[in-house]
Amino acid sequence: MWRYIGRKLFVYLLTFVIAVTINWMIPRFMPGDPVRSMLARASVGNPEALERMTTYYNEVFGLDTPLYQQYLSFWGGLFRGDLGVSVMLYPEPVTDVIMRSVPYTLAVLLPAILLSWVVGNHFGAFAARSKILDNTILPLGYVLTATPYMWLALLLAWSLGVVAGVFPVSGGYSFSLRPEFTWLFISDLISHWFLPFLSMFVVALGGWAIGMRNMIIYELEADYSNYLQALGAPRRLVRKYAFRNAMLPQITGLAVQLGTIIAGSLLTEIVFNYPGLGTLIIQSLNSRDFFLLQGIFLFVVVGVLIANFIIDIVYVLVDPRTRVQMTGGSS
Repeated sequence: MWRYIGRKLFVYLLTFVIAVTINWMIPRFMPGDPVRSMLARASVGNPEALERMTTYYNEVFGLDTPLYQQYLSFWGGLFRGDLGVSVMLYPEPVTDVIMRSVPYTLAVLLPAILLSWVVGNHFGAFAARSKILDNTILPLGYVLTATPYMWLALLLAWSLGVVAGVFPVSGGYSFSLRPEFTWLFISDLISHWFLPFLSMFVVALGGWAIGMRNMIIYELEADYSNYLQALGAPRRLVRKYAFRNAMLPQITGLAVQLGTIIAGSLLTEIVFNYPGLGTLIIQSLNSRDFFLLQGIFLFVVVGVLIANFIIDIVYVLVDPRTRVQMTGGSS
């Protein structure tokens, strides 16, 4: 088990280094100058003052050094927990800016992932044993899983927000309120959270339901299922074993789809102007804020790698065949 964890850690560490390097390179190959963009917003008209301020900010942000020195400085700051200073919100540290948006993103992402996975798997299992459910859930699941996150978010914002007026379609909470631990603020926060969550939940739900439905049918036609039925085992027991075996590919699918789900969450936040990392990415792109952009991508990369590592460990714990192979046995 420890050798398995060690190999996985090495693979994830190598992936982390490569991903962080690419993350550092992409903003620097983007067109535009972050310092010039910042000074343009400040409307500095004096050419001499503009030149002095450009030189000053280039030194502050370390943009006056060769690229290899910027790369080494980035890794040095990363080990110290320093991601630099935001160009858009100078002189605020990048870490502080990101930490204000992270709770909003996690509040949408985690419930949507976990609930859609649990509910989708159970719906798919029920659909596999009922022709009526199968004829309704299967087509609906195909439609949902093929629906882009952004398109469904726009549809929900228009139908439930603009037309029905049931939910707000922008922001994390009303501008007339201030953050405080009161029922008025919490209820307003939930009303702004619901549509981004619902769009994420509904799209992911269809994919998990289809996957579980197909896997249940495959497991019920497997040799061990036929053997148990020939022995007179109750149908409920056979379905229980089929469901447990069908869950294993769904756990693997969760790890595979995690990056796509997170990307969908960022797009959903942009549609609803939700104050999470997705909206922050758009703002940093418009401001050419290299440091904030690479800080956000770094957080996303680390989150995906940690989640995949946890799923790998969970898979070993729930699948006895992997533990048998670790000890040199045969599954």
